[in-house]
Amino acid sequence: MLTAHAGERLGGHVVAEGLRALGADVVFGLPGVHALPIWEGLEACGLRGLALRQEVNAGFAADGCARVTGRPTALVVSTGPGALMALAPVMEAATAHVPLVVVSSQIAADAIGRGLGHLHELPDQRASFAPLVKWCGRAASVEAIPGVLAEAWRRAGSAPQGPVYVEVPFDVLEAVATIPPVMVLDGAPPPPVVPPAELLDRAAELLTTAKWPLLWAGGGVLRAGAWVELGELAARLDAPVATTYTGRGAFPDGDPLALGSGWDEPAHLKEVATADVVLCVGSALGYELTDNYRLRLRGTLIHVDAAPNRIGLHTAALPLVGDARATLLALLERLPAAGPPREGQARARAVRARIADGLAAQPRSVELGLLRAVEEALPAGAVQAWDSTILAYLAIAHLRGAEPRRFLFPAGSSTLGYAWPAALGACAALASVPTLAVVGDGGIQYGLSELATARQHGLDTVLLVVDDGGYGILREYQDAAGFVHAAVDLEQPDLVAVCDAVRVPARRSAPERLADDLRWALGLDGPAAVILPIRLAMTQPTP
Repeated sequence: MLTAHAGERLGGHVVAEGLRALGADVVFGLPGVHALPIWEGLEACGLRGLALRQEVNAGFAADGCARVTGRPTALVVSTGPGALMALAPVMEAATAHVPLVVVSSQIAADAIGRGLGHLHELPDQRASFAPLVKWCGRAASVEAIPGVLAEAWRRAGSAPQGPVYVEVPFDVLEAVATIPPVMVLDGAPPPPVVPPAELLDRAAELLTTAKWPLLWAGGGVLRAGAWVELGELAARLDAPVATTYTGRGAFPDGDPLALGSGWDEPAHLKEVATADVVLCVGSALGYELTDNYRLRLRGTLIHVDAAPNRIGLHTAALPLVGDARATLLALLERLPAAGPPREGQARARAVRARIADGLAAQPRSVELGLLRAVEEALPAGAVQAWDSTILAYLAIAHLRGAEPRRFLFPAGSSTLGYAWPAALGACAALASVPTLAVVGDGGIQYGLSELATARQHGLDTVLLVVDDGGYGILREYQDAAGFVHAAVDLEQPDLVAVCDAVRVPARRSAPERLADDLRWALGLDGPAAVILPIRLAMTQPTP
């Protein structure tokens, strides 16, 4: 039971003050009986607490906020079941290097690990998070809270970024605070790491003498804020730039050197494979991007990454361990202001044309037309969050116009149900920026309750639901494997009626009206939805 503490300043207040002092503008989460002192503290110190309907969605909302701001974001959950519900978004944050700071309540300090049967007790709550996070901490006293939070903030924001976990026992949260209000905390990450000079010199020499260089930009470019330096390097080298799925927006799609993100396209993979020098920045060279690890580079790989253990994991490379922006700046200092022409624009143009011709030859005009409608409707700089849907799989490869930190997709763990809450989190962080979430009718079931959250908090976010009566991608996989359709066809509610029930304006659309309906929704104040009943098919790689 909570002890009466009306008017007193508690450990929960210190948690809220600490988050505010570290630069938090909004805190996501759910209240629970053990975590109530934190929510009381948020109200007391004027820090916005955005409570969602379910912890998984709260975690994805915090993820979306962190991605668009590039800063650590706090997720507050309660002991036991509430904390465990956050593990799915923590997995996505870990695999996509999102700086999530999970703050959880805990049972009383002297009862942890003793199995006394306390409410929400876990044998070892901290151990549940340890395999996924960069660091775990526990504040054993009110006085320890500011320091533990500052350390968590620092570690989350240090390259390579990622989630961290902090727990505060309930008796600490409820204890009367005797320390002064927390006004300033230093949670800044350490100075960016720059690779050794001799390795930078070698990399610059390889790039300067290359005849067919290519740049490979991953999510690390966005996390480091290095897109300007990437563009300058590409121009100097006259090198095509390929962007990963998490690196979408790191290089302008309209630039003549843009190779795009078509990693399932043979023409794209061939261009990467045949370059004589490939500079990969901020990517783990994962399973999908390397054609199931079958991609073999004929040239030399220079790999820039903040995590040394990821360099050379699948392909031998010249290792440049360091921050993406600091490393690119160091390389630019070593390269001439202009180099010889290397036909970079012609190479990129040829690949884009081959992919476009292949797409045009397929009976996929409806699917590609939907992408063009989204492009047409979204204003410049809009945030777009995509769930794991057929249309999203096309978008990550073929949508045009993504800008830095404005394209959200759960490439880390390919989780379902990500986009809608991530868009709400992005909107909470960037209230004046138009925001769109694109989900399937299966994926929206994970977060349908958050329509009410969007309405309650006035989150100006548009939801586009592609309604194909179930899990469309899984149907395609079943068809490809020769399986029967099992558990993929779903009985769904009338989504327009559901939106009406929570006072969210909604329209049922059609492909030829989609651009106009999206513009209608984007023009409204508050949340709105567009429901598109249609069955789509995946495009096939261009020969």
